[in-house]
Amino acid sequence: MITDAHQRWTLRVVCVSTALLLLNVAAPQVALSAIARSLDASFADLQWVLSGYALALAVFLLTAGSLADRFGRRRLFLLGLGMFSAASALCALAPGAGALIAARLVQGVGAAVVFPSSLAILAEAFQGPDRRRAIGAWGATIGLAFAAGPLIGGLLVDAFGWRAVFAASVVLALPAMVLAVRYVAESRDPDPPPIDWAGVGTLSAGLFAGVFAVLRGNELGWTSATVLGCLGLCAVTLGAFLAVEHVTARPMLDLRLFRNPTFAGATLIVALLAGGTFGAFVYVTLFLLDVQGRDPIEAGLVLAPLALVSFVVSAAAGRLSERVPLRGALVAGMLITTVGVLGLRLGIDEDASWIAMLPGLAVTGVGVGLANPLVTFAHLGVLPPAQGGLASALNNTARQIGLAVGIAVLGALLEAGLDGGGGQGRAFADGLDEVLLIAAALSLAGAAAAAALIRQRDLYTG
Repeated sequence: MITDAHQRWTLRVVCVSTALLLLNVAAPQVALSAIARSLDASFADLQWVLSGYALALAVFLLTAGSLADRFGRRRLFLLGLGMFSAASALCALAPGAGALIAARLVQGVGAAVVFPSSLAILAEAFQGPDRRRAIGAWGATIGLAFAAGPLIGGLLVDAFGWRAVFAASVVLALPAMVLAVRYVAESRDPDPPPIDWAGVGTLSAGLFAGVFAVLRGNELGWTSATVLGCLGLCAVTLGAFLAVEHVTARPMLDLRLFRNPTFAGATLIVALLAGGTFGAFVYVTLFLLDVQGRDPIEAGLVLAPLALVSFVVSAAAGRLSERVPLRGALVAGMLITTVGVLGLRLGIDEDASWIAMLPGLAVTGVGVGLANPLVTFAHLGVLPPAQGGLASALNNTARQIGLAVGIAVLGALLEAGLDGGGGQGRAFADGLDEVLLIAAALSLAGAAAAAALIRQRDLYTG
């Protein structure tokens, strides 16, 4: 049990802030119909409402983590949370679709600054068993916020309208900032490298081009000039980034980190978990809403067991992590996730009741709840606390890019099935069944990566 008052408040501030950032990934999904009616938004506009936030978040995470280590984690945390809060207010007040999309982009930049700063604050504030418990609570927050997002969004839209989804972020972010000023201690890398502007520029351009291509591939066509051009630009600029980092004396990202099997394995597992399991659940939510005809609140209640089980297991995993081998626990978590996702396929039918989905959701919650905090600990555990901003940024960058790619690729496969004709409800159910099968395969690949790459001896012990 964490007894220090400042530590407890630090953990609460970080977890509330993390929940806000992830709720803005999941909650707006159930508000799209209301946004379309209110702002006369097109389908492309609605896609940008979702993808614009994810795009800005994925692109700037790694750069923000490096800056947090240099200029101070609390300072960047407050700056990012203030930007996020202001952008949330602009979202709530948006007079048109263009204004809403622009505000969502700024929201994503603010979130990108907060994410690595918040996890690095935990890595610095807690040591030993307390750090594992804190990361367990943080991991539980991720699972709970992502899975509960549709329910919370549905409640807000039903009671107050779609603008309340964004106004709620302002209401919660402002007290979090006040508490952060009072309780969160400042920390930074005592010997930070100079700002690697060449690395920042090439990495940001490469990630933007690549994530943009993936997010827009379905709409524009994967062989369109725009998508192919962006993919080419991504390859060139990321190649330039690798070259720059290789010759720079003190690079933003030391590529030698990936020679560490545990660090490389944790990066891969985070991306597979986000792209497979979390990516698939975007379409499970759409299935509940569009095929089974459930309202947003009802759809959120169906998914609630996943959120609750994941939250409980993540909290327990943080407390028990020192008593079980890291590799074995991660393998178990990814295997359990595989079984849960496969089990969920049994409940994918137009007329299936929520009870048919319950076993798969509960088992998936156990697997995600076990794997998510432990893979985060593996990522942070390789580096000393002074480099916590960089480590947490890499963890979250892998998660967000994995999620963006997973949503796009799984969505393209699902869309191809719908174009095949037949009853749309039946076709959607068949396509979702295939999506879940692919998600299970990705979870299984994550288990194999954990078995092959995660090693206890790679963790930092200084």
